[in-house]
Amino acid sequence: MGTWGSGNFESDTALDHLSIAVDRLVTEVAEAIAGDPVDLEPDEYWGVAVPCNLELLHVLVQAGYGAESLPEAGVVKEWQRTFMAVWERTVDGLGPSPSFKEERRSVLNRTFDQLADAITRHLTADRN
Repeated sequence: MGTWGSGNFESDTALDHLSIAVDRLVTEVAEAIAGDPVDLEPDEYWGVAVPCNLELLHVLVQAGYGAESLPEAGVVKEWQRTFMAVWERTVDGLGPSPSFKEERRSVLNRTFDQLADAITRHLTADRN
């Protein structure tokens, strides 16, 4: 097919690049969630990077890109359960204020939920 438009993602090469980027983000999350729970603690790299990856994936899906490479919404919800269990178990050891803890919990849950919801909407739209 080659190139079909002037947009940044309107060529085979651009979509290949996008697929590589999305696959990397998803793989990093999946591996972090399946790995050592210590790595998911709020002050560890993957405890920070996993939500960042999810936010980036959500932005791409909202823009109409990459949804076909994402896992099912149920997988994202399982990631959420695993991640949040580690977060809840360890965050108090960092001494956050009650308001920060509540706000951060809300942001983290929203990050997982919005990606799962976007995946569900994408699948529903594809069926119609």
